[in-house]
Amino acid sequence: MTSLDLIKTAQDLIEAAGRGRPRQANLRRAVSTTYYALFHCLAACCADMIVVSARSNRSAAAWQQAYRALEHGTARRRCRAQTIKDFPVEIQDFAGRFVDIQDKRHNADYNPEGIFHKPTVAQDIVEAEQVIGQFHRVPTKDRRAFAVYVLLNIRNS
Repeated sequence: MTSLDLIKTAQDLIEAAGRGRPRQANLRRAVSTTYYALFHCLAACCADMIVVSARSNRSAAAWQQAYRALEHGTARRRCRAQTIKDFPVEIQDFAGRFVDIQDKRHNADYNPEGIFHKPTVAQDIVEAEQVIGQFHRVPTKDRRAFAVYVLLNIRNS
């Protein structure tokens, strides 16, 4: 499963009704799935940058541990922190989208009275796919620095 597989699933969910109006349950799942596309993109980045991306040169257990080390709350706080401005604009855009879609996911998953609209959800999916693409084009050294930033505790001297 890749982040782009999740993007495609989110698109499928909102298109399930064809030209008709999708069920709120489908729109909610699409929002949630869009967030998880961003989350899994970041988790894979963390594992790839800290362990190594090539399957033949890595310990599967170490890679999975690094992948699973990403915490939703910590990632959110780091993506919202002022120091995010030290990263390239593509990472800043990814971080902003991550926080925005996480807020929408919380609304979709935990607010039973929330109403979602197909055009808005569709636009969120498109924007998530765009920032994922841009994120993957960021130089390795910057993605590695971002992975360390979102995963490891920050200690001030």
